[in-house]
Amino acid sequence: MATFLEEINEKIKGVPLQACYHCRKCTAGCPVAFAMEHNPNKVVKMIQMGMKSEVLNSSTIWLCASCETCVTRCPNDVDIARMMDCLREMAIESKIGAREKKILHFHEAFLSSIKSGGRINEPMMIVNYKLKSGDYFSDMGMGMSMFMKGKIKLSSPRTKDIESVRAIFSKTSK
Repeated sequence: MATFLEEINEKIKGVPLQACYHCRKCTAGCPVAFAMEHNPNKVVKMIQMGMKSEVLNSSTIWLCASCETCVTRCPNDVDIARMMDCLREMAIESKIGAREKKILHFHEAFLSSIKSGGRINEPMMIVNYKLKSGDYFSDMGMGMSMFMKGKIKLSSPRTKDIESVRAIFSKTSK
């Protein structure tokens, strides 16, 4: 049976996490490290130590913005952003779910919008997110203001070759 470290290395298919020598440049550059339960460097260390349950149950993997600042700063090209994606997938697959439920709901609404039209349809994505999260009115004032200023359109263009987009989703869904 593979160790937690081996599982992650197999999924990221790039520079193995053993290449991390904990210089903390990833953490120093991370724009959301201040809000994380464990900084990116510590998550790598926890994986190396086999702390699967602690990592998959942490809010850190859900707070990562996938901006890839960590990857660009890493002297060994360890893909921490991809690692965080893999950890989120593992948490969902293992029925642990998301510590940060609203982030998961947003992720699902975003992907649903892409899958249905090939692009982001902001109004439909917002409706989908609001229905999933149950947070109907907290930002209604800001939303109306954005709509009045033309920042949110009622419709969005559709992708001409929507079947190609759907084929990508069917290849990646399990």
